[in-house]
Amino acid sequence: MAMVDRSLWQRIIQQVILEGGHIIRPWFADLQPISLEHGLLEIEVPSPAALSYCRRHAARLFTEAAQTATGRLIGVCFLTAADASAALDARTDALTAPAPLAEEALAFCEDYTFDTFVAGPGNRLAHAACQAVGQSPGRTYNPLFLHGSVGLGKTHLLYATCRRISENTPNAGIAILTCETFVNDFIDAVAHGQLHGFRYRYRQADVLAIDDIQFLANHERTQEEFFHTFNTLYQAQKQIVLSSDRGPTDIPDLEERLVSRFNWGLVARIDRPCYETRAAILRKKALARAIHLPENVVCFLAGAIDSNARELEGAIAKVHMLSQVHDRPIDLPLAQEALGGEPPARYREITIEDILKAVTARYNVRLADLQSKKRSRSIALPRQVCMFLARALTRHSLEEIGGYFGGRDHTTVLHAHRTIGSLRSRDPQLNATLERLTQDIQANI
Repeated sequence: MAMVDRSLWQRIIQQVILEGGHIIRPWFADLQPISLEHGLLEIEVPSPAALSYCRRHAARLFTEAAQTATGRLIGVCFLTAADASAALDARTDALTAPAPLAEEALAFCEDYTFDTFVAGPGNRLAHAACQAVGQSPGRTYNPLFLHGSVGLGKTHLLYATCRRISENTPNAGIAILTCETFVNDFIDAVAHGQLHGFRYRYRQADVLAIDDIQFLANHERTQEEFFHTFNTLYQAQKQIVLSSDRGPTDIPDLEERLVSRFNWGLVARIDRPCYETRAAILRKKALARAIHLPENVVCFLAGAIDSNARELEGAIAKVHMLSQVHDRPIDLPLAQEALGGEPPARYREITIEDILKAVTARYNVRLADLQSKKRSRSIALPRQVCMFLARALTRHSLEEIGGYFGGRDHTTVLHAHRTIGSLRSRDPQLNATLERLTQDIQANI
């Protein structure tokens, strides 16, 4: 437990007196600092009544005073003497406990290694970044934020990174879990008065890896707790790895300060695998399950399924099961039968280039003008329409959309989306134009 330097405590009290006004009470002189560690200042109060008053009226005052005196982002917690004793016991228990879910989670997902991951153009950046973090946690990319649609390998890379760190540093404290587990742990800690154990468990980890971080949305108190946990680990140069189904700026109802911190390190997007990558995934998955897939079957499945690795693995399972049920060798007719006959035609994903082509033709403007700094209405409106449609019809992040239009930032794209959304509700002609453009784009892919 890190004791609070008396001179620091005096500076905090002086700041409280300077800013406190009518909130200050005579018994503030009896307050005593307990500890300052992991981004949390614990203060002992003389009675339960004083505890209630401080929590209701003085928490913000002391928090701002502590941050001013230390120059750090820290929180403040008030405790009675009995609470302080219980907190010490919880902290002692946390010290002797293993990092949450580390050994069990890594053992359960033993197939999630770098050796079993198939790298391709759509995931090469994320794969390389995870390998670098696995070799030098806390020093290479921190935080590392992976995002992409379901089944593209985010969880695989998350676990592979933690496994590599564990192999290189066996004594590293690794906390790897889902965001849902983190939220539920926090709720349970609040309900049972065990916040100190919760905080110590996560803030003393060497590596914090959380899957599906987008589930922090709409959990205001959990976001606050995660914010302080993030700051504590980051300032201690501990590695943070997060995954999400969308980029940081696209997660709804996420506090701006968290969005900012998620963007501090490297944000790596994972795209759908190309045909060659899908074929390689099929070969590797089949080999791992000791299933022989003829090359024409591999080519057929890779062409028929263009979504993600999970569907590819499911296709292998269907083909293998049908082969066993009917006692037939795996061949092309069997694969076609397993997928329900000839595969239905699949639409390729809409690109920003598709949108640019349709909008430039509709408004009779040049692509170079849309990507220029010109702000005349004849250029600005089509540019905003492009951004609006790109936001609505593609999976690109705000930053990526802005990059197509002269390197504009995400706030410009967000402003364009809101502007066109507002205009179309008042302008029937613009609304009709947007609907026609959408139909034309979807019809031409």
